[in-house]
Amino acid sequence: MRRPGGPYFDDLMVGDRFDDAPSVTLNSGLAAVHHSIVGGRLRLVFDTHLSEAVTGQGGAFASPALVWDVAIGQSTLVTERAIANLFYRDLAFLRAPAIGDSLRTVTTIIGLRPLAPKPGRPPRGLVVMRIETRDQLDRPVLDFYRCAMLPAQAQGDGGRQGKTDLPATGFASEQLERGVSSWKLEPLRAAGGLLFADLASGARPEIAGGDVVSNAPELARLTLNLAQVHNDRTAQPSGNRLVYGGHTVGIALAQLTRSLPALATVVAWHDCDHLGPVHEGDTLHGQVVVERCDARAGGGGFVHLRLRMSATAVNDTRTDVLDWRLVGLLP
Repeated sequence: MRRPGGPYFDDLMVGDRFDDAPSVTLNSGLAAVHHSIVGGRLRLVFDTHLSEAVTGQGGAFASPALVWDVAIGQSTLVTERAIANLFYRDLAFLRAPAIGDSLRTVTTIIGLRPLAPKPGRPPRGLVVMRIETRDQLDRPVLDFYRCAMLPAQAQGDGGRQGKTDLPATGFASEQLERGVSSWKLEPLRAAGGLLFADLASGARPEIAGGDVVSNAPELARLTLNLAQVHNDRTAQPSGNRLVYGGHTVGIALAQLTRSLPALATVVAWHDCDHLGPVHEGDTLHGQVVVERCDARAGGGGFVHLRLRMSATAVNDTRTDVLDWRLVGLLP
């Protein structure tokens, strides 16, 4: 029986499985509200005819940011009491959903690590989860890892259990191709801007301007995110609600699409670390660097990018908040 308000750290065991979050159908209303909050200019999202020409599938393309936000939200059955989300590892799109598909997610506990006690601080621990998302036909969509910090009811005497240290691993080309192997990228060349052939390791495509963070609790509600710290300011010692990490990542992707307007989609994340808290009203600025370029046999290629984000608060204090290493597909 689930504990009201979600589990504490010491309620969990390696192998625990959470699979009863509501299934979510991706529809045009959900996509429109999501876009109004995080932004973005992926052309396949807005042009159904272009999407069909590129992907070969009927129906409008669903933004990858919407897909991962729904999957993360469904996984918050584990993290309703979260103090903070720390990182994601090895997120891979196994197929690209369309508007009309329904997503369901299974979250499995794979690692637990109690944190060392500190005077005056309640006990807490790190929880590492594997998140697997499938569609209505039981086709795999996403597979990735997430780590969050949860409060404990008592200071634990045991050590770490399961997998708690997850260094990012490299993706083989066949893994990156899995969700896009049949795509024809030629129609995207007319989009203008930098193409795969224009980029090389060390390149720094410019990101102009920043984006204010707004409608933070609305995004949490939209994506079924139960974490109290995103909705209840009294759940934070500071009295300030934390912005959902997916909000920061979504704005980061929106900025990337302005910098690389020919970007087809995001196919994977090597890793994504939350370096500091983001609050509503902060303005986010990003800097991107190309780490590696892998050509595809069918044209275009995969661009391994590192995107760092900083947040400027209303009092002009600036802090680093995100370090995201992702793989984009360019014609």
